[in-house]
This record gives sequence, C-alpha cells and structure tokens, in this order.
Amino acid sequence: MSSITAQSFWTLAPGHGALRNETLPPPGPDEVLIHTRYSAISRGTERLVFNGQVPASERSRMRAPFQQGEFPGPVKYGYASVGIVEQGPEHLLNRAVFCLYPHQDRYVVPQDAVLVLPPGLPFERAVLAANMETAINGLWDAGPRVGDRISVIGAGVVGALIAYLCTRIAGTRVQLIDIVSRRQPLAAALEVPFCLPHQAEGDNDLVIHASGSCEGLRTGLELAGKEATLIEMSWFGQKEVSLPLGEAFHSRRLTLRASQVGTVAPARSARWSYQRRLSLALDLLQDPCLDALISGESDFRNLPESMPRLLEDNDVLCHRVAYPQMDHFI
Repeated sequence: MSSITAQSFWTLAPGHGALRNETLPPPGPDEVLIHTRYSAISRGTERLVFNGQVPASERSRMRAPFQQGEFPGPVKYGYASVGIVEQGPEHLLNRAVFCLYPHQDRYVVPQDAVLVLPPGLPFERAVLAANMETAINGLWDAGPRVGDRISVIGAGVVGALIAYLCTRIAGTRVQLIDIVSRRQPLAAALEVPFCLPHQAEGDNDLVIHASGSCEGLRTGLELAGKEATLIEMSWFGQKEVSLPLGEAFHSRRLTLRASQVGTVAPARSARWSYQRRLSLALDLLQDPCLDALISGESDFRNLPESMPRLLEDNDVLCHRVAYPQMDHFI
C-alpha cells in the first residue's frame, strides 16, 4: 500500500503558525486512518501554546496525546478532531469518530484512540467533546449536591457547559457570571440564569471559576459562603495571581481547589478510565441547544492566517475548523 500525504497545522514560533506536509505510513492491523471533517480550537489552552507561554515546568504535563514537537515550538498541538474512518478494521470502517488529535486533515492512530460518535450526534457538535470532558471532571472535583447555590464565573465554553450541567441537578440555584453582557444570549440558549458580577448573589455553597482572570477568581472568593468550596478551572500559564487571602478567607473556612482534566478526579478514578469519561462527554452533547457554543467556522487551509485573530478575539467561544472533503465522505 502506498504512503499517504497529509497536512497539519504547526506553531513554528510564538505567534506564528504554518501548514506542513507530512507522509503517513499505511495503518497497521490495529490502527485506523481518519479523514478529518472538523477540529476545534480550544482557545484558552491553544492561545498559551501559540504565544509560547507554556511554563517550562509544565511542558511535560501539557503535552497533548498526539502532540509532535516540543514547547515553545515548533509544535503540532490540539485535541478536538472529528472525522471518518477511511481505513481500518471492518467494525470501524466509514464510522464517524472523535479523537484527541491536533489540527490535521488525515492521520493514523491506534483504533482504541478513537470513539465512535453516538447515534444522532452531528460532526459539527461533536467537536465540543474535549470541553465537555473538562466540565465533567470539574464537576466531579466540585461535587455539587441537590439544592446547592452555585455560581459559575466565566461564560466561556467550559464555564457555560458547567453551568448547563449544574442546572440539570434538582433544586440547584445556578448563576452564570461574566463581565461581558453579550454572553447573556448564550446563557439564555442554554437555559442558564446570567448576571454581571455586581448583580451576583452571594453566600454560595459552591463557586466554580473559569474566567481565566485574576479578577474573576477574586470575585469567586467574595461570592463563596461559609465553609464553601471554590473550584479553580482556569489555567494561568506563566501569569502570577494575587489573591486576598486575608479578610474573611479564614473566618469563612473556604476551600480553594484546583481541577485539571489531565487526571480523572479522585472521586471517580477507581471506576472511570479516560475513555469512559470521554464517552460520557459525547453522550452529553446530544442536546441541540449546545450548538450555541459554536461561535464560528473557518477553512483549515486558512488556519495560519486566522489562528492569531481567533485567539485574540474575546468574542470567540468554540471555533470550528472545517476540512476539504472527498465526495464519497460528504
């Protein structure tokens, strides 16, 4: 079998990316060749990668499953790809699958690295799987309970998904908080109450911070009630964060805890694998209202020009990258 040509997006240096050609080996007996339909830009993490801001101490932990190259670059990075199995075992041939793979039009991976999309889940929405997986793990760390008063700070993709899931817990009072009032229609589409920081109600049982800003984290401390837990979902890279841990932090006996999707939450790790968690994320994407989290789409071939603009645009939520398709896969 002849070799296969592919194109992939690489960050060559901070702020500069390009498409590179590469040759793929034919898939082995336990491998699949994927023809990509869509990938998604995970804006918070990929902005740090694209701008060369991954701390040296975190470069090993920050590696994506199929990353090539090293930080700060050249590096091929990303983890939200949906496509069709073009070659592989009979039970996977021509199936729609999700894979934690960088931006690339075709690729070969082990068959156990892909998950078949649930029936009825469109390609276009399935690119949210990695974000939903992060939201699930955050809630496992947070442990929300029936009737909790919950504040979610930051109406980006992960924050909005967390708020969406929290509103489905019986008796909860959820508020999604953001400094940008333009996020209110998104919250309305997800049927989640929205407010600006100065409108937010305090004395919360649980606060989840996902805004990526120091100010948002400070707001979270203010909104937490006595003995409450604040879960930090943001990742600041090399940026230092200053917090008011005097004042009422100790008298209210607050708990500040980090959550990171790279490890299955301890409360679930005995029974849940990474693959099972990702499968759950795909199942939870069946609701059409989640399409509101897709803020735009662009052509893969234009990614070197569009990536810098997309990463700096604060109105971008999940941006979908579309790939040219061969006729028999459309």
